Amino acid sequence: MPRKDIYKDAKPFKKNDPRINKKGRPKLPNLKEAIAKVLAEEKDGKIELDNILKALKLKALKGDVRAAQELFDRGYGKSQQFIDHTSDGEKINIPIIKWVNGIDKNENK
Repeated sequence: MPRKDIYKDAKPFKKNDPRINKKGRPKLPNLKEAIAKVLAEEKDGKIELDNILKALKLKALKGDVRAAQELFDRGYGKSQQFIDHTSDGEKINIPIIKWVNGIDKNENK
């Protein structure tokens, strides 16, 4: 049941009401641009993106399978995953239904 006491001071908005936010919701920065800017920063004469990729490569060379997978997925694209649409390798029989004079004739009885 809604609480009625919280609505006792509620008033509808009127024209030029100071409670109205005329500027609207503040705009968020473009996330893609922000990430690109951070990754393009230089530190010790090297771009940060290069440093991150080299660190990921070192982890992969030490045997971190997740790091290797991430490098391959980003470099060559993710591998296709196939789904078996059958049951235990057997084809599924789909009943064929024919309508003859308004009566259905199921061929897979």
